[in-house]
Amino acid sequence: MNHGPLELEELEWLDDIFLKYNNEHSILDVSELDGLLTAILSGPNQVEPSKWLLALWGGEQHAPVWESQEEVQRFMSLSFQHMNDIAERLNDYPEQFEPLFGASLVDEKEYTILEQWCFGYMRGVSLDDWSTLPATLQPSLDLIAVHGLEENFDKLDDMTHEDFERDIAAIPQAALMLHAYWLGQRSTVN
Repeated sequence: MNHGPLELEELEWLDDIFLKYNNEHSILDVSELDGLLTAILSGPNQVEPSKWLLALWGGEQHAPVWESQEEVQRFMSLSFQHMNDIAERLNDYPEQFEPLFGASLVDEKEYTILEQWCFGYMRGVSLDDWSTLPATLQPSLDLIAVHGLEENFDKLDDMTHEDFERDIAAIPQAALMLHAYWLGQRSTVN
């Protein structure tokens, strides 16, 4: 298996796979995958690959029927390589951690899209028990949840451009704080 960050061509290939096997329950793209992997690497317990790999597609009943063994092997290899890169940044190089937010070009202006990453993160949170998160860190999770849960869409309607810009800058730090807390908790148990 290769190490380090995925190349642009590899990220695009993963995006194509999500588009190819998309269903109404699956994640949409690499940004959402990045969020999900960040959350499962940051949570209170280790989430088994058998669990999160099915969560990518919305459960076992929605898992793709792969075109070939090579396709599924490449998908698995790239997904785990990306996960390892995120883990290395979270654990050893937090100053290099950056969520893989999406982007959209409108009238020749690029806009950052937070929602996919945040939806993935909250999907990852749902795979574990975060109920003992201290109240002092709840605002960090709430910041991600504002952009990552459908129930908060009305809050997004009231946000200004400045609010979005603030959240773009704040979400990476929130994710790092959540990771550091749960990492510390796991270290004291082991």
